[in-house]
Amino acid sequence: MNPACGVPVVCRPMTLADLPAVLALEARAHAWPWRPGHFSDSLAAGHEAWVMEEAAGLLGYYVAMSGVDEAHLLNITVDPARQRQGWGRRLLAHLADRCRALRAACLWLEVREGNRPARALYEAWGFESVGVRRHYYPAASGPREHACVMRWPLPAGEVGA
Repeated sequence: MNPACGVPVVCRPMTLADLPAVLALEARAHAWPWRPGHFSDSLAAGHEAWVMEEAAGLLGYYVAMSGVDEAHLLNITVDPARQRQGWGRRLLAHLADRCRALRAACLWLEVREGNRPARALYEAWGFESVGVRRHYYPAASGPREHACVMRWPLPAGEVGA
């Protein structure tokens, strides 16, 4: 169902208790999923780690690292069965609010060059491609895949806008 249809969802901080569901979704969504330590280390470090859920279960999550005047999106994932329904945009909107609350001026991310749906989402959101990290991601065959480095200068605005 599309988020615009009023499906009640909750975004809340990720906890260690969420890791079994997060890891299961991560494994369904990615050929090279994060390992449990990636998530537990992110939680221990105090990174912005949030889950989005509805009554039926976990829809998605993100993990972002904040720094001086900026944030870096490390992982954003939507359940593959629920992709292309607006949930990724809803997670990005939540992350944008968190970045504004943290007074970040820009948000950075890397995305596989071949991940056209994700790149289209980020470009529609206003991210600009600013570089390439060569041989950044593992690949099924051949050389490692390049990452497109993207930057989004956060528009000024009120939190929750």
